[in-house]
Amino acid sequence: MNSLTYVLLLLALLALVVDPGPRLRLPARIRSWLRSRRHGPGASAAARARQLRTPAVRLAEALGIPTRRGREAAQWEAGAAGERRTAVRLAALEREGWTVLHDRALPRGRANVDHLAISPRGRVYLPDTKRWSARRPLTVSDGRLLHGHRDVTSRLRGLRHEAQAVARALNIPVRPLAVMDGPPMPANGLVLDGLFIVRADRLCEELRRLDALLQAPHRGPAALAATADRLLPPYRQGRRR
Repeated sequence: MNSLTYVLLLLALLALVVDPGPRLRLPARIRSWLRSRRHGPGASAAARARQLRTPAVRLAEALGIPTRRGREAAQWEAGAAGERRTAVRLAALEREGWTVLHDRALPRGRANVDHLAISPRGRVYLPDTKRWSARRPLTVSDGRLLHGHRDVTSRLRGLRHEAQAVARALNIPVRPLAVMDGPPMPANGLVLDGLFIVRADRLCEELRRLDALLQAPHRGPAALAATADRLLPPYRQGRRR
Protein backbone atom coordinates (compact mmCIF):
# COMPACT_ATOMS: atom_id res chain seq x y z
CA MET A 1 0.00 0.00 0.00
CA ASN A 2 1.58 3.30 -1.09
CA SER A 3 1.64 6.58 0.84
CA LEU A 4 -1.29 8.08 -1.10
CA THR A 5 -3.48 5.15 -0.13
CA TYR A 6 -2.50 5.58 3.51
CA VAL A 7 -3.46 9.26 3.35
CA LEU A 8 -6.84 8.47 1.77
CA LEU A 9 -7.48 5.78 4.36
CA LEU A 10 -6.67 8.18 7.20
CA LEU A 11 -8.93 10.89 5.79
CA ALA A 12 -11.79 8.42 5.39
CA LEU A 13 -11.41 7.27 9.00
CA LEU A 14 -11.34 10.86 10.25
CA ALA A 15 -14.50 11.63 8.30
CA LEU A 16 -16.24 8.77 10.08
CA VAL A 17 -15.23 9.65 13.65
CA VAL A 18 -14.73 13.43 13.83
CA ASP A 19 -17.65 15.49 15.19
CA PRO A 20 -18.78 17.71 12.29
CA GLY A 21 -20.03 20.38 14.71
CA PRO A 22 -23.45 22.09 14.63
CA ARG A 23 -25.76 20.87 11.91
CA LEU A 24 -26.57 23.14 9.04
CA ARG A 25 -30.12 24.42 8.76
CA LEU A 26 -31.39 22.93 5.52
CA PRO A 27 -34.02 24.60 3.33
CA ALA A 28 -37.60 23.47 3.98
CA ARG A 29 -37.90 21.78 0.58
CA ILE A 30 -34.81 19.66 1.23
CA ARG A 31 -36.00 18.78 4.77
CA SER A 32 -39.35 17.69 3.34
CA TRP A 33 -37.57 15.54 0.75
CA LEU A 34 -35.44 13.92 3.45
CA ARG A 35 -38.52 13.17 5.57
CA SER A 36 -40.20 11.53 2.59
CA ARG A 37 -37.15 9.31 2.17
CA ARG A 38 -37.37 8.25 5.84
CA HIS A 39 -41.13 7.64 5.96
CA GLY A 40 -42.41 7.52 2.38
CA PRO A 41 -42.34 4.96 -0.44
CA GLY A 42 -39.29 2.71 -0.23
CA ALA A 43 -38.26 4.16 3.13
CA SER A 44 -37.84 0.84 4.94
CA ALA A 45 -35.83 -0.67 2.07
CA ALA A 46 -33.59 2.41 2.02
CA ALA A 47 -33.19 2.17 5.80
CA ARG A 48 -32.09 -1.45 5.47
CA ALA A 49 -29.53 -0.40 2.87
CA ARG A 50 -28.17 2.21 5.27
CA GLN A 51 -27.90 -0.42 8.00
CA LEU A 52 -25.89 -2.69 5.74
CA ARG A 53 -23.64 0.09 4.47
CA THR A 54 -21.68 0.47 7.70
CA PRO A 55 -18.64 2.78 7.96
CA ALA A 56 -16.41 -0.20 7.23
CA VAL A 57 -18.44 -1.05 4.11
CA ARG A 58 -18.35 2.57 2.91
CA LEU A 59 -14.60 2.67 3.45
CA ALA A 60 -14.15 -0.56 1.49
CA GLU A 61 -16.25 0.86 -1.36
CA ALA A 62 -14.19 4.06 -1.36
CA LEU A 63 -11.11 1.91 -1.81
CA GLY A 64 -12.76 -0.16 -4.55
CA ILE A 65 -13.07 -3.31 -2.42
CA PRO A 66 -16.33 -5.25 -3.01
CA THR A 67 -18.12 -6.72 0.02
CA ARG A 68 -21.14 -8.95 0.53
CA ARG A 69 -22.89 -6.30 2.63
CA GLY A 70 -22.20 -3.71 -0.03
CA ARG A 71 -23.86 -5.88 -2.66
CA GLU A 72 -26.85 -6.49 -0.38
CA ALA A 73 -27.12 -2.75 0.30
CA ALA A 74 -27.16 -2.07 -3.44
CA GLN A 75 -30.00 -4.58 -3.86
CA TRP A 76 -32.05 -2.91 -1.12
CA GLU A 77 -31.38 0.50 -2.68
CA ALA A 78 -32.58 -0.78 -6.04
CA GLY A 79 -35.71 -2.11 -4.35
CA ALA A 80 -36.35 1.26 -2.70
CA ALA A 81 -35.98 3.00 -6.06
CA GLY A 82 -38.47 0.56 -7.59
CA GLU A 83 -40.99 1.28 -4.83
CA ARG A 84 -40.64 5.02 -5.39
CA ARG A 85 -41.27 4.56 -9.11
CA THR A 86 -44.39 2.53 -8.33
CA ALA A 87 -45.56 5.29 -5.98
CA VAL A 88 -45.20 7.85 -8.76
CA ARG A 89 -47.34 5.67 -11.03
CA LEU A 90 -49.98 5.18 -8.34
CA ALA A 91 -50.29 8.94 -7.96
CA ALA A 92 -52.37 8.89 -11.16
CA LEU A 93 -54.97 6.78 -9.33
CA GLU A 94 -54.97 9.13 -6.35
CA ARG A 95 -56.04 11.92 -8.70
CA GLU A 96 -58.97 9.68 -9.67
CA GLY A 97 -60.17 9.29 -6.08
CA TRP A 98 -58.19 6.25 -4.95
CA THR A 99 -56.49 6.17 -1.54
CA VAL A 100 -52.89 4.96 -1.65
CA LEU A 101 -50.76 4.21 1.43
CA HIS A 102 -47.05 3.46 1.18
CA ASP A 103 -44.61 1.42 3.29
CA ARG A 104 -47.05 0.36 6.01
CA ALA A 105 -46.47 -2.02 8.91
CA LEU A 106 -48.54 -5.14 9.35
CA PRO A 107 -50.55 -5.33 12.59
CA ARG A 108 -48.15 -7.93 14.02
CA GLY A 109 -44.51 -8.80 13.51
CA ARG A 110 -41.82 -6.91 11.66
CA ALA A 111 -43.06 -7.17 8.08
CA ASN A 112 -44.35 -4.30 5.95
CA VAL A 113 -46.36 -3.79 2.79
CA ASP A 114 -44.97 -1.66 -0.03
CA HIS A 115 -48.27 -0.10 -1.11
CA LEU A 116 -51.96 -0.38 -0.30
CA ALA A 117 -54.50 0.92 -2.84
CA ILE A 118 -58.19 1.43 -2.02
CA SER A 119 -60.46 2.17 -4.96
CA PRO A 120 -63.43 4.58 -4.92
CA ARG A 121 -65.61 1.44 -4.88
CA GLY A 122 -63.96 0.25 -1.66
CA ARG A 123 -61.89 -2.58 -3.11
CA VAL A 124 -58.46 -3.17 -1.57
CA TYR A 125 -55.32 -4.06 -3.53
CA LEU A 126 -51.82 -4.85 -2.37
CA PRO A 127 -49.26 -4.05 -5.10
CA ASP A 128 -45.81 -5.35 -4.12
CA THR A 129 -42.83 -4.07 -6.10
CA LYS A 130 -40.25 -6.63 -7.24
CA ARG A 131 -37.02 -5.16 -8.62
CA TRP A 132 -35.47 -8.12 -10.43
CA SER A 133 -32.83 -8.34 -13.14
CA ALA A 134 -33.85 -7.24 -16.64
CA ARG A 135 -31.43 -9.70 -18.20
CA ARG A 136 -33.84 -12.65 -17.84
CA PRO A 137 -37.53 -12.88 -18.83
CA LEU A 138 -40.34 -13.80 -16.50
CA THR A 139 -42.62 -16.72 -17.45
CA VAL A 140 -45.06 -19.16 -15.87
CA SER A 141 -44.60 -22.85 -16.68
CA ASP A 142 -46.23 -25.92 -15.07
CA GLY A 143 -47.52 -23.86 -12.17
CA ARG A 144 -44.12 -22.31 -11.42
CA LEU A 145 -42.81 -18.78 -11.85
CA LEU A 146 -39.51 -18.73 -13.73
CA HIS A 147 -37.00 -15.88 -13.97
CA GLY A 148 -35.02 -17.13 -16.92
CA HIS A 149 -34.46 -20.77 -15.98
CA ARG A 150 -34.57 -20.10 -12.24
CA ASP A 151 -37.64 -21.14 -10.22
CA VAL A 152 -38.64 -18.09 -8.13
CA THR A 153 -42.13 -19.26 -7.13
CA SER A 154 -41.27 -19.24 -3.43
CA ARG A 155 -40.42 -15.53 -3.60
CA LEU A 156 -44.14 -14.75 -3.85
CA ARG A 157 -45.06 -16.44 -0.57
CA GLY A 158 -44.41 -13.29 1.41
CA LEU A 159 -46.84 -11.32 -0.74
CA ARG A 160 -49.60 -13.89 -0.19
CA HIS A 161 -48.96 -13.81 3.55
CA GLU A 162 -49.08 -10.00 3.62
CA ALA A 163 -52.38 -9.93 1.71
CA GLN A 164 -53.89 -12.43 4.15
CA ALA A 165 -52.71 -10.38 7.14
CA VAL A 166 -54.16 -7.15 5.74
CA ALA A 167 -57.44 -8.92 4.89
CA ARG A 168 -57.74 -10.15 8.49
CA ALA A 169 -57.00 -6.68 9.87
CA LEU A 170 -59.51 -4.90 7.61
CA ASN A 171 -62.04 -7.75 7.54
CA ILE A 172 -62.40 -7.43 3.77
CA PRO A 173 -60.90 -9.35 0.81
CA VAL A 174 -57.53 -8.03 -0.38
CA ARG A 175 -56.20 -8.63 -3.89
CA PRO A 176 -52.37 -8.93 -4.07
CA LEU A 177 -50.43 -8.02 -7.21
CA ALA A 178 -46.74 -8.66 -7.87
CA VAL A 179 -45.44 -5.56 -9.67
CA MET A 180 -42.39 -6.40 -11.77
CA ASP A 181 -39.95 -3.55 -12.27
CA GLY A 182 -37.23 -4.86 -14.56
CA PRO A 183 -37.68 -8.35 -16.05
CA PRO A 184 -39.27 -8.68 -19.51
CA MET A 185 -42.71 -10.28 -19.43
CA PRO A 186 -45.95 -10.32 -21.48
CA ALA A 187 -47.69 -6.94 -21.75
CA ASN A 188 -50.94 -8.39 -20.41
CA GLY A 189 -49.18 -9.86 -17.38
CA LEU A 190 -49.11 -13.35 -15.87
CA VAL A 191 -51.31 -15.25 -13.41
CA LEU A 192 -50.00 -17.83 -10.95
CA ASP A 193 -52.54 -19.63 -8.72
CA GLY A 194 -54.82 -16.60 -8.80
CA LEU A 195 -52.01 -14.12 -8.12
CA PHE A 196 -51.71 -11.40 -10.76
CA ILE A 197 -48.17 -10.55 -11.88
CA VAL A 198 -48.06 -7.27 -13.79
CA ARG A 199 -45.53 -5.02 -15.45
CA ALA A 200 -44.79 -1.92 -13.41
CA ASP A 201 -45.59 0.40 -16.31
CA ARG A 202 -49.07 -1.18 -16.64
CA LEU A 203 -49.98 -1.26 -12.95
CA CYS A 204 -52.62 1.47 -13.06
CA GLU A 205 -54.31 -0.02 -16.11
CA GLU A 206 -54.47 -3.43 -14.40
CA LEU A 207 -55.89 -1.97 -11.19
CA ARG A 208 -58.58 -0.08 -13.09
CA ARG A 209 -59.45 -3.22 -15.07
CA LEU A 210 -59.67 -5.42 -11.97
CA ASP A 211 -61.73 -2.87 -10.10
CA ALA A 212 -64.25 -2.72 -12.92
CA LEU A 213 -64.65 -6.50 -12.88
CA LEU A 214 -65.00 -7.14 -9.15
CA GLN A 215 -68.28 -6.89 -7.26
CA ALA A 216 -69.14 -3.90 -5.08
CA PRO A 217 -67.86 -4.05 -1.47
CA HIS A 218 -69.81 -4.04 1.78
CA ARG A 219 -67.99 -1.01 3.26
CA GLY A 220 -67.51 2.58 2.18
CA PRO A 221 -64.09 3.61 0.84
CA ALA A 222 -63.62 6.59 3.19
CA ALA A 223 -64.20 4.55 6.36
CA LEU A 224 -62.06 1.73 4.97
CA ALA A 225 -59.20 4.12 4.19
CA ALA A 226 -59.36 5.59 7.70
CA THR A 227 -59.30 2.11 9.24
CA ALA A 228 -56.34 1.07 7.09
CA ASP A 229 -54.45 4.23 8.02
CA ARG A 230 -55.01 3.49 11.72
CA LEU A 231 -54.33 -0.26 11.74
CA LEU A 232 -51.39 -0.17 9.30
CA PRO A 233 -49.16 2.68 10.54
CA PRO A 234 -46.04 3.90 8.74
CA TYR A 235 -43.35 1.26 9.01
CA ARG A 236 -40.39 1.65 11.37
CA GLN A 237 -37.30 -0.51 10.90
CA GLY A 238 -37.31 -3.40 13.38
CA ARG A 239 -40.80 -2.55 14.61
CA ARG A 240 -42.65 -5.28 16.49
CA ARG A 241 -45.98 -5.47 18.28
